[in-house]
Amino acid sequence: MDQELTRSAARVQAALAAAGLEVKVREMPVTTRSAQEAAAAIGCSVAEIAKTVVFKRVNSGRPVLVVASGVNRVDPAMLEGLCGEPAAQAKPDFVRAATGFVIGGVPPVGFEERLETWIDEDLLVFTEVWAAAGTPFAVFAIDPARLAGLTGGTVARISRVRQ
Repeated sequence: MDQELTRSAARVQAALAAAGLEVKVREMPVTTRSAQEAAAAIGCSVAEIAKTVVFKRVNSGRPVLVVASGVNRVDPAMLEGLCGEPAAQAKPDFVRAATGFVIGGVPPVGFEERLETWIDEDLLVFTEVWAAAGTPFAVFAIDPARLAGLTGGTVARISRVRQ
């Protein structure tokens, strides 16, 4: 029998189920807070981690969610071009208020209100990627082609330099 999920991970599991996906949230015994930690815990490459990064639009103050390959760094100039205004990486208090989740566990789904979302096109080279599922110990696997539909996001190039 599966162990009961923590409240935040259960919230993500419910959002996935509500979207009609048969995807299982897994809580890991070690942290998955960073892309490197998640890849080590799961046994995949860092590039297969769909890391979520929250930005704050500078003028409007609205949140922007970016789901990027774990090896990529979001280019602020490219994000500005997509958003139409500058955006800076959000501080932890803003992330929690905008998403209801803590940094290191922010999933691409499960928010009270839909967030403007951009999906890193580099994720689409994989058949499966792993995303955070509400806590720094919870993850789920998904076909990256389903992320845009799941999140209402737009696939775009969001990084210039890959590590």
